[in-house]
Amino acid sequence: MSRTAVHVIVEGRVQGVGYRAFVEREARSRGLTGWVRNRSDGSVETVFAGEEEDVASMIVACHRGPRLSLVRGLRQEPHPAGDWKDFAVWPTV
Repeated sequence: MSRTAVHVIVEGRVQGVGYRAFVEREARSRGLTGWVRNRSDGSVETVFAGEEEDVASMIVACHRGPRLSLVRGLRQEPHPAGDWKDFAVWPTV
């Protein structure tokens, strides 16, 4: 298996609906490391690092989101692998 990391920006109704908690729970269940945070423009930003198939599965989950969310767009790009030990929720920027 191959490890990878991606940077993701999720747009839509993704704040105030439990989206960060959803991302944290889903990422941890897949054994991914990285972080998630709200952005002041209303989007959610996250970085996932782990096995390629686990990261790909996480991207699918991000498109779905939690029950009250409405994902209108998702942009992703490769990201340098970090030395994160777990998955964290960061403060809003």
